[in-house]
Amino acid sequence: MQGILIVDKPMEWTSFDVIAKLRGILGTRKLGHSGTLDPMATGVLPVFCGGASKAVDLQLDHTKTYCARLKLGLRTDTGDITGTVLETAPVTAGERELQAVLPQFVGKQMQVPPMYSAVKVGGQPLYKLAREGKTVERKARPIEIYSITYGGSPAENEYVLEVTCSKGTYIRTLLEDIADALGQKGTMSALRRTCAGLYTEADAHTLEEIQAAKDAGPEALQALMLPVESVFESLPLLVAEPRVEQHLYNGCPTSRYPAADGRYRVRNAEGQFLGLANITGGVLKVEKLFVERNEKD
Repeated sequence: MQGILIVDKPMEWTSFDVIAKLRGILGTRKLGHSGTLDPMATGVLPVFCGGASKAVDLQLDHTKTYCARLKLGLRTDTGDITGTVLETAPVTAGERELQAVLPQFVGKQMQVPPMYSAVKVGGQPLYKLAREGKTVERKARPIEIYSITYGGSPAENEYVLEVTCSKGTYIRTLLEDIADALGQKGTMSALRRTCAGLYTEADAHTLEEIQAAKDAGPEALQALMLPVESVFESLPLLVAEPRVEQHLYNGCPTSRYPAADGRYRVRNAEGQFLGLANITGGVLKVEKLFVERNEKD
């Protein structure tokens, strides 16, 4: 079984918990996920199943969108509401001041990852050091915030923000920085990922729905999966004739190929997705195959 299963991750589950659960449901260990979510976060978690797992590191769109809640008046050690409160302070800013500072956080910038994160320093995940009470120097990393939209105030001193950002952005850190710009203490009280690359909440299924599909049979389960080709839909399509298809399977280049230089997603004459290929100087070479030769039929 091959494809991309978009999971609606439940709260208090780690991304690894989701993978472990799916291994039991799907009966395979060949799974990979894209974009780790913290346990308190919910929402879109793409899981690449079977041969599709080879596409995890080849994705073209790493943009993420989150619906986050900023709570003013306190600061925690983790940067979110699950952590230990380090400091509290009266709230002296509100909706108007918040909306005024948001534009300064849009664009390319450098962000220091939080201590409670999976980023490794000296081969050790930061969160393990943090649990030992240690704080180490972290290098700032480039990120980009494409947009921040104000979404209202569901409770006193609590504000909803929709953030669209690049891969590697820590929303907890962003919210703390926004609170700092207001002259306030702040922490993240809720987080939901609504979009990961091409995939949105509309594509997502709960673990209960996935289990029910498994119980209904292989066809029902496969129907929940998106084709691996969907990852590469922005690339131009190349249809390989049988001779070229065999070259791709054998890893042999095809010279004087009649197409422009570039990167392509490739199907065979029957419309089956084969994988990725590049043309350079008129020479077609395979980049990655997602089908075995004996799977053609």
